Amino acid sequence: MKEKLSLGKLWEKFWETTVQVHRDKATGMLEFELNELENLFVVLIFGSFIGFPSPPAAMAMELLPYLEDELRIMVSRADLAQDPLGAIMGMLNVD
Repeated sequence: MKEKLSLGKLWEKFWETTVQVHRDKATGMLEFELNELENLFVVLIFGSFIGFPSPPAAMAMELLPYLEDELRIMVSRADLAQDPLGAIMGMLNVD
């Protein structure tokens, strides 16, 4: 037989679920904000590509190690820009 939950247990379960939902929302918002800050950082460093004034060269060189992932993404997108059909086939694992 199925056991009946007491009102106290039901209330406790409700609050656990509510807290978890709010934690998930807060984590999602923080991840989104971090992603946007990283995008802004890249725009500030590589702004010369889109018409913004670039920072002094010495400062840009000091910040380059922090942009390693963004540089990899930029190079891979530049490589795939020449062959969009190949990029689609690569995603589909077609040899």
